[in-house]
Amino acid sequence: MSIRRALISVSDKTGVVELARRLADWGVEIVSTGGTKRALEEAGVAVTGVSDVTGFPEILDGRVKTLHPLIHAGLLAIRDNETHLKQLEEHRVTPFDLVVVNLYPFQQTISRPDTDFETAVENIDIGGPSMVRAAAKNHRFVTVVVDPADYDDVLDQIEKNGEVDPQTRLQLAAKAFRHTAAYDALIAGYLTEQTGETFPERWTVTFEKAQDLRYGENPHQRAAFYRQPLPSTPGIASAKQLHGKALSYNNIQDAQAAWEIVSEFDQPAAVAVKHTNPCGVGIGSTVAEAFQKAHDADPVSIFGGIIAFNRTVDEVTARKLKEIFLEIILAPGFDEAALTILREKKNLRLLEMPETPTTGKPSWKQITAGDGFLVQETDQKRISREDCRVVTERVPTEDEWEQLLFAWKVVKHVKSNAIVLARDNRTIGVGAGQMNRVGAAEIAIRQAGELAKGAVLASDAFFPRSDTVEAAARAGITAIIQPGGSIRDEESIQAANRHGITMVFTDVRHFKH
Repeated sequence: MSIRRALISVSDKTGVVELARRLADWGVEIVSTGGTKRALEEAGVAVTGVSDVTGFPEILDGRVKTLHPLIHAGLLAIRDNETHLKQLEEHRVTPFDLVVVNLYPFQQTISRPDTDFETAVENIDIGGPSMVRAAAKNHRFVTVVVDPADYDDVLDQIEKNGEVDPQTRLQLAAKAFRHTAAYDALIAGYLTEQTGETFPERWTVTFEKAQDLRYGENPHQRAAFYRQPLPSTPGIASAKQLHGKALSYNNIQDAQAAWEIVSEFDQPAAVAVKHTNPCGVGIGSTVAEAFQKAHDADPVSIFGGIIAFNRTVDEVTARKLKEIFLEIILAPGFDEAALTILREKKNLRLLEMPETPTTGKPSWKQITAGDGFLVQETDQKRISREDCRVVTERVPTEDEWEQLLFAWKVVKHVKSNAIVLARDNRTIGVGAGQMNRVGAAEIAIRQAGELAKGAVLASDAFFPRSDTVEAAARAGITAIIQPGGSIRDEESIQAANRHGITMVFTDVRHFKH
């Protein structure tokens, strides 16, 4: 289909003047509305107003301007249907061959913290989506463009062939429906949020592509990375990559896990992660001290791992980091000296994490389950010393309290069944993802070795029997923190008392599958 008539009405005016000018130079009639029409006229492009086409003025403060049969019949008419053609002639409707439309900036509007409800509602586009959907439905005969990034390709095809090829029209139509679907998803989410509903009858979300990935978890799996348009808590998708090769699927998973763990701490902290589990966590008075503790927790597993910091990486720390092979380092910032040092390793990815504060809105974890979809609040539960119950005869010392709360922050992020051993503000043993709890404890104790004597133990869920307490006692562990809640809690408490172990219950479970 040759391009003779175009309807142009855009909120994002990037490139629209050049687009319209080239179309006009080729003799294409341009029809437009409101601000777009003014912009084209000011640029000297010949343009016809929609009101001149419909014979009806824009009314209701612009709410109604394109919702008219002379517009939509020109979009929806099937050009090889004789009845449609006769009706177009009878009602003096001139069809459109090209529609260039993008929508009111609803996302930008609601992203501003000072936006009130009425302003948000006024930025819900009605006529725009109607034109886009009509043109996309009739893509056999109409080319629809919603993204300025597609202008050049469309113009090149028109210049060379006088038309846009059918495959491109189909691709642009699919993109147009994705555009309106995403737009409606944002509106639905915003309005649902205003009602206070948590789990409505439909969970409607949209994500934007951040990047294509070389492959997924394994080379035979295809993958891509998508980001939330308006995240409640910024994460890896909001990071700025300062150096290194492209992130992989597994890199992204591990980096997000590391960031979530390190964000638990108020003191300078460092977290080393392998396969989404922490292999070393440390806190200190400086970033360098925190890193040294995280490194020493498991100097074997940290090789090829991901390191996250909750403070700016300085020169001293960078020199330590350079000595080992790492995949990624992520932090709120890197000073210039640190960047210079770390950029000497060409493949090392450096991610600068956003300092954007959380919105205070609930954050959701979403995961597919076969032909279903699970949604839950992210686990943001934190506890203090005052939230814990001492259930044994001996109460923790001040140092034990400090180590217990440290270990509890870590075990929350370890795959269940999970056990973490800690001392001196660092992990010394991690047992992750085991089928039984005492097995996880034995792994952590074996890793800790002699350091287990005088250490503390954290468990993400209750002890079903006293065997984990007995294993801890044999290793010389002096304090335990766990949720409690087993029907056999008393057995574990009695075992702890026999061995002089202090034990506290949190009444909070942190399963992580």
